[in-house]
This record gives sequence, C-alpha cells and structure tokens, in this order.
Amino acid sequence: MKTIRNWLLGAGLVAVAPLALAAETGFTLETVDPEADRLALQEFYQKRFPGVPVEEYVNGIYAVDPPSREQWDALMEFPPYEFDLEEGKVLFETPFANGKTYADCFENGGIGIRHKYPYWNKEEGTVKTLEQEINECREANGEEPLRWKKGAIAQISAYMAWTSRGKTFDIEIPEDDPRALQAYLDGKQFFYAKRGQLNLSCANCHLQGSRVLIRADLPGPMLGQPTHFPVYRSKWGEIGTLHRRYEGCHRDSRSVPLPPQSEEFRKLEYFQTYMSNGLVVNGPGARK
Repeated sequence: MKTIRNWLLGAGLVAVAPLALAAETGFTLETVDPEADRLALQEFYQKRFPGVPVEEYVNGIYAVDPPSREQWDALMEFPPYEFDLEEGKVLFETPFANGKTYADCFENGGIGIRHKYPYWNKEEGTVKTLEQEINECREANGEEPLRWKKGAIAQISAYMAWTSRGKTFDIEIPEDDPRALQAYLDGKQFFYAKRGQLNLSCANCHLQGSRVLIRADLPGPMLGQPTHFPVYRSKWGEIGTLHRRYEGCHRDSRSVPLPPQSEEFRKLEYFQTYMSNGLVVNGPGARK
C-alpha cells in the first residue's frame, strides 16, 4: 500500500521548493506589495481554471470541480449548519450576568461586520480575529472564555458571518504602521513554509495541489478559502472555526500543530483573507 508521502510524490506535491512554488503565482516570497500578490493570485487561477469566475472561488473546491459541485448543491438544499445558526443567534442575544450582550462589544452591534476581520490593531500591535474578540468580549463582561475550535464560539461566529453575507471582504494593511505589513509578510511566509514529517506547506495542497486528487480528497483553491468559515464539515459532524482547520492541516502533514489563535495562525489568517479581498462573505459554509 502506498504511503501518504508516496501519493503526494506521485501528484508532484512534495518536491517543489517554496520559492519556486510562490513564483508560480507571479510573485515571490520577497514581494512586499500585497495588492500585487492578490492580483497575481487571481491571474494564476484564471489561467489554471479558465472560465471559472473569480467570484465563484468563495465556494472552494465546488467552484472548480463539477462532480463535487453537484453533490454539494444537493447537500445545500438542507444546509447542515441551520441549527448552529439558530443556536448562534440565541447565544449572541442572550445577556451576560451583568446584563450586557455581545452587541455591546462590537461596532454596529456586531451585525454585518465579518468582512472587516481579521484586522491590524495598531494600539495592541497585533492581528485581531473575530473569534478572538468574541472571547475578549466575554472576559470583559466577567464571563469565562469559550473553547476556540468548536461549539458555542463557532456558532456565535457563524451567526455573525451570516449577518454579513454578501458583504465584500476589505482587509486593510495600514501604511502608517510597518508592523502591519510585516504581519502580512509573516503570514505569507508561513503559508509557503514546509513543515512536518511530510515536508508540506499550505501552498503544496491549496495552490499547487488545487483539485489534485490526494487519496479521496481534492484540496480546494487558496483563493477564497477564509470566506465561508466557520464551516460545517461532514468529517467533523459539526461546525468548526478556521483555526480548527489550520490545526487539522498541521496534523495531516504530521507536524506538531500550533494552538488555535496563536500569533502565527492569526497572521496566516490575515494573509489569506487579504488575498480574498473583493470576494464576499458566504459563511457559514458546508464542506466534506
């Protein structure tokens, strides 16, 4: 029986060095122009999958693989995340012990703001994610933080994403704070860096390996990846956060995963979401 590594070698997903792989998209790891990176990525996919509109990439693998799309369309007749959305709305609106709610912590009462996350917080000098600020809201109001990967935090985040559906991602990298650009570049470096016993990078599977069969799985494209999170995965049987997926990808490459909401994962999310600027929020989603 072939090992996972042999499968990857057969698909050509292991041998390519990070610099060469990055260059496939029209930029290198040394590029310091995020907008040039974003446009180059779109051009890469337009050449790789001709005829697929850029806006379709919010649907992941279902944008570029018709057989998978047919199965997904049938699944979405009764979206498996509907109960999580209902529960997320209840949790979002339920007052804390002090009488306040999540709406008191967020701009616009927390409605229709998902497309602004993650963002660079100049005062704290760090990338802030939506789930991170959900827990900060709880702690500021005397409540215990939620677990990062699933359950209530994913349900609340899913409801907030639902209220933002159709809004266009507009992640900013403030020019007046060079630390923001460095955070983007760190996330970019992380995306292309190889790790684990299988010597894989995120890019091996989700850029070079988009729609390349690895056993029974077809990795989705990088473009649009964060747009549909939180996501209900059939494999999980429940809804989960983007950082839960990051952790799972690390395990799949046989590397020691970083904890959800670690600085490295938040920078990765910053990079990936900036690369999806111009696409719309369509979370929560459903995937295999």
